[in-house]
Amino acid sequence: MNTLARRFRALPIRARLSMLVAAAVAFAVAAVSVTCWFIVQGKLYEQLDQDLQRGMKGPQQFNIASFALSNCSTTPQGNAVFRNNYSQVVTDAGKICVTDDSSGTVKVTQDDKNVIKSGNTEKLYYRDGTDSDGNAVRVMIHPLGSTRNQATGELGPRVGFMVAVPLKSTQNTLNDLALLLLLVSGVGVIGAGAAGLAVARAGLRPVDELTEAVEHVARTEDLSIRIPVEEAADDEVARLSRSFNSMTTSLASSRELQQQLIADAGHELRTPLTSLRTNIELLTRSEETGRPIPPADRKALLASVKAQMTELASLIGDLQELSRSEGQRGERVQVVALQDTVEAALNRARLRGPELKITADVQPWFVRAEPSALERAIVNILDNAVKFSPEGGTIDVALARGVLTVRDHGPGIPEDELPHVFDRFWRSPSARALPGSGLGLSIVARTVQQAGGEVTLARAEGGGTVATVRLPGALTAPPETM
Repeated sequence: MNTLARRFRALPIRARLSMLVAAAVAFAVAAVSVTCWFIVQGKLYEQLDQDLQRGMKGPQQFNIASFALSNCSTTPQGNAVFRNNYSQVVTDAGKICVTDDSSGTVKVTQDDKNVIKSGNTEKLYYRDGTDSDGNAVRVMIHPLGSTRNQATGELGPRVGFMVAVPLKSTQNTLNDLALLLLLVSGVGVIGAGAAGLAVARAGLRPVDELTEAVEHVARTEDLSIRIPVEEAADDEVARLSRSFNSMTTSLASSRELQQQLIADAGHELRTPLTSLRTNIELLTRSEETGRPIPPADRKALLASVKAQMTELASLIGDLQELSRSEGQRGERVQVVALQDTVEAALNRARLRGPELKITADVQPWFVRAEPSALERAIVNILDNAVKFSPEGGTIDVALARGVLTVRDHGPGIPEDELPHVFDRFWRSPSARALPGSGLGLSIVARTVQQAGGEVTLARAEGGGTVATVRLPGALTAPPETM
């Protein structure tokens, strides 16, 4: 059985659909055919039973039975060539006495004797039997009770009147009907199989197109291919085709973003690497030629090398952050006390801008996020504020009911540059001389969106920039985290 199931599953979908349709139709046709055959058989037998009732001779049965017993003969006197009627009287001992119009005798069974012995004259009994020559007949028995000897007045044996008709014509009709139903069923099953194959081909045509499209993508890596889908179609195949088109569109967009990220990363890496190479070559040439670099210049070169190494490390860290998958982030999501994260980021910002005045009003708020990513995002916002604040300037930080605002008093961002501040590797022309990779705000936007919040940058009244981060959460931590 398991082998057959495995072989069936190994067949193409078209063949399986055709076989399933043919099997379903065969079952339905078989059920209808069998039901029809039994209904016709019942009707024919009902007609035979009605014919037998009409041949019972009515009230004369008892007189006929008495005459037959008194002149008992076991050999029919009628024309035996035309066997169309059987009429005989049977005693409870099984003795047979045929009537004058009988064309044969019917074999008596023990059940017939028991029926006659019962003496139930109100009921007729029907059965299938055979005559003395072995031909099939339909038999009806009517118990008549006990006979009485007219001469002596003594009660005789119990008798029954038995009539029968041949079943040959009825059986021939049923056999012809069975053959006809078998032929019709066979034609129906074959037609159903052919129709199922045609329907399967028509229904699976979009699947063939989808398969060809997938094979084309696997062979050529061409993600521009699309499967045509009717707008009104809403079946499973149409939804599958739309899903495939959405998938290829997303993959194409992802590839484009990946290529753009690689190109931008290469461009950003080229500048510090070129500067590093130049500085290191100057130091190496100084050592090789024996011409020492003045101490001040040497110190400046080493400081530049250190700054460029720091910038490269920061850029690589930002790229690693952007390359992490959503699944990796989801595994580390937990309830975070946002006020503690803001305080930790403020401590780092004060170390980076000791000459600045940083004010903070932080109230409790708990969110679901990745702790390290959320802290990095807030640090990036504060770093931007420190970077663009004038010496001795002020940075105002506030956290209330999930809304974090960071306002600096620097030059601010021009209106035409605000739409681009969260793009990867985008840097304002006025900030390109400052250290940074252009990925900080992009990481901020991605982290905040993954936490279910939003972040905006806008020009502040009186000058400077205000960054606003809104994160969903609660004033108290859930019980399971306490």
